[in-house]
Amino acid sequence: MAVHYVCRHCKSAIGSIHNHLVSETQLGFHFLTTEERSDIIAYNPNGDIMVKVVCDYCREAIENNPELVLMTSPLQ
Repeated sequence: MAVHYVCRHCKSAIGSIHNHLVSETQLGFHFLTTEERSDIIAYNPNGDIMVKVVCDYCREAIENNPELVLMTSPLQ
């Protein structure tokens, strides 16, 4: 199992954890509500986990231009 972090806006790969011993509790997923989990975390058929976060570039762009949040794909 691998955990892959990707930007939810620009789809850039941010990083991966390749350790089958890491638990969802260690990753902090247990703090998420059911709705947050379904929005942020996706499970691939091969057992990998995709976690949608916001990269620094997109975070800065959205902070400087908050209207970008209203767009479906603001930074592609």
